[in-house]
Amino acid sequence: MAATAAALKDLGLQVTGSDQNAYPPMSTFLAARKIPVMSGYTEANLAHQPDLVVIGNAISRGNPEAEAVLERKMRYCSLPELLKEYFIRGKRSLVVTGTHGKTTTTALLTWVFEHNGLNPSYLIGGIPNNLGQGARFTDSPWFIIEGDEYDTAFFDKRSKFVHYLPELVIINNIEFDHADIFASLGEIQTAFKRLINLVPRNGLVLANGDDPNVAPLLPAAPCPVKRFGLGEDNAVRAFNLRLGPTASEFEIPSYKFHLNLVGEHNVRNALAVVAAAKHCGLSNKQIQAAFDTFKGIKRRMEVRGVAGGVTVLDDFAHHPTAIRETLRALRIKYPTERLWAIFEPRSNTTRRNVFQRELAESLAGADRIVVAQVARSEQIPPAERLDPVRLMQDLRAAGKQAEYLPDVDTIVDYVVREAEGGDVVCVFSNGGFGGIHARLLERLGQRRP
Repeated sequence: MAATAAALKDLGLQVTGSDQNAYPPMSTFLAARKIPVMSGYTEANLAHQPDLVVIGNAISRGNPEAEAVLERKMRYCSLPELLKEYFIRGKRSLVVTGTHGKTTTTALLTWVFEHNGLNPSYLIGGIPNNLGQGARFTDSPWFIIEGDEYDTAFFDKRSKFVHYLPELVIINNIEFDHADIFASLGEIQTAFKRLINLVPRNGLVLANGDDPNVAPLLPAAPCPVKRFGLGEDNAVRAFNLRLGPTASEFEIPSYKFHLNLVGEHNVRNALAVVAAAKHCGLSNKQIQAAFDTFKGIKRRMEVRGVAGGVTVLDDFAHHPTAIRETLRALRIKYPTERLWAIFEPRSNTTRRNVFQRELAESLAGADRIVVAQVARSEQIPPAERLDPVRLMQDLRAAGKQAEYLPDVDTIVDYVVREAEGGDVVCVFSNGGFGGIHARLLERLGQRRP
């Protein structure tokens, strides 16, 4: 929201905001742009009679400021609606969707356009290392946006991505997720059907042709559909994959691509980018030139540091499939090292027991596993809550060294005591996890040889 607020100010509008707690870097960014942020939510924040109130999807009924907006019948909208009307309408909107790989695919596609001088507007759910920020708004005809299937706001339960006026949609994959708002895989597929139905006749859906959960959505598409993947029936197919510890290679019938990312899942992400970029007029050579200089994304297999001979990584993965694929990629990158996985059940899905068995299967890709306590566990009924002790027991039954250690202090003490030089420790969490990365590095660096 901060980048959007700054972009609105650049349009000459007066912008203010409200937040319960504003922290750096966002608080300092907004202060530098002279955008006031009022602390807390209260009706008094509306005393200046704003023409439009943008209500984020973290706000629910009962919020005093939102209640005042409704009572006073003020004009309001969601952030996706604002993006549509102020920044996307009139542009060529490329929407990247899917349960997994959205951020990497969006960042890579954006970098392909940026590297080739197209200066796209973009909105990405992470920080690409090449770009330094997750959002930018330009006068380019191109807008590249990560399309989330999560709901828009308390007053609009449709998925966010239905607001983005798609000309081209990438569907990377579909799995069950967001257990707090979707009851089944079928409900998620329905959300994607609604998105496909918004693509104009002269648009395009690029769909993962290897995903059986995507296939049923495609026959009714009102626009052209092109499938990509590794299977022989795909219109855009990658073959001759070579997955190395620092890079990957793959071929399409007319070209061989080199990618500075590790793992088959990243080859699939890159293949979607190739298909989209070529559709938009870029050549294989132009795409490869951007691939050569792509530096990845923060919190995606990001090396936070090495201390005491132990490498500490940060990864945002919080779905069993994402964890499994990340650990597979780390096995390729670190083929002889002992691999640790430290997992915090923090997302709305992993705090629930819908993936109790699958999480054990995914985390078993590591040599040693530490499971933390379920974040905000009191919000989940006991019958629906993930059981971290059972998760540990299932991992042990599979022959893995696994521990359930509830808090960060205990985890740090354990890892510092047990980790050996050469070990690789990957922390899986979609939150800050109590600053565990910095604390591990500090303590590991203090160990005596």
